[in-house]
Amino acid sequence: MKIHIIDTGFFKLDGGAMFGVVPKSLWNKQNPADEQNLCSWAMRCLLIEDGEKLIMIDTGMGDKQDAKFFGHYDLHGDATLLGSVRSKGFEPEDITDVILTHLHFDHVGGAVRFNKDYTKLTPTFANATYWSNEAHWNWATNPNPREKASFLKENILPLQEAGQLRFIENQVSPFSAIDFIFVDGHTEQMMLPVISYKNKKLVYAADLLPSSFHVPIPWIMSYDMRPLQTMDEKQLVLQKAANAEHVLIFEHDPLYEAAVVVHTEKGIRIGTRGPLSDFIAD
Repeated sequence: MKIHIIDTGFFKLDGGAMFGVVPKSLWNKQNPADEQNLCSWAMRCLLIEDGEKLIMIDTGMGDKQDAKFFGHYDLHGDATLLGSVRSKGFEPEDITDVILTHLHFDHVGGAVRFNKDYTKLTPTFANATYWSNEAHWNWATNPNPREKASFLKENILPLQEAGQLRFIENQVSPFSAIDFIFVDGHTEQMMLPVISYKNKKLVYAADLLPSSFHVPIPWIMSYDMRPLQTMDEKQLVLQKAANAEHVLIFEHDPLYEAAVVVHTEKGIRIGTRGPLSDFIAD
């Protein structure tokens, strides 16, 4: 197995929304806001070579929306989904599977793109099976008013229309080296891939722990549908990670790709953090 970080650029979100009830005097020390109270966040995906499979986890925001949409989020940075895939020596047609942790636009936007003459939306990875789960799919395609702006039909429905969508059933993974943790605090049935890599477990934390700054239990996003449940789910995931020395991979942390956590007198905190390669080197 080989694991690659796939950078797809950065975007900006309101710092208060990203840190919830935590005072700005605290969170601003971690990820300083600009004059509009916006902080930069990564959109960091994974690419896993596992035997004959080439598995993408999440796809970033993509590039098919209009300038007005991107203007809300100040998409910036030089990295792109396909550019990063190609930099690892692969073409889009090589991807066999795409795991979508959940269907918010900054995680699934890159899954679909326009065809060459801009007349139709098609799956970005023509030969891939796209994996979600039925409970989350139903939640996303019949969205509640609060999440409606995050579930965009153009990001989702073309996958089903192309016949490339499949559901993980009964929470049983179709992959030999990837299991899943299903959580409901951020959104219904978000899937956190847990990758068995040599003698380690790597947890792709998606939006349960969007960054290393969010490790303290009360540091949760205002975007979460069920914040108290998020806190309980974080506690369980972090407890296991600290006990078993799991490596956490952060999708949105602007600085740090990965970390391990440890028990302290103040609760579970970051032990060390840095590039993923520091934690999976032989």
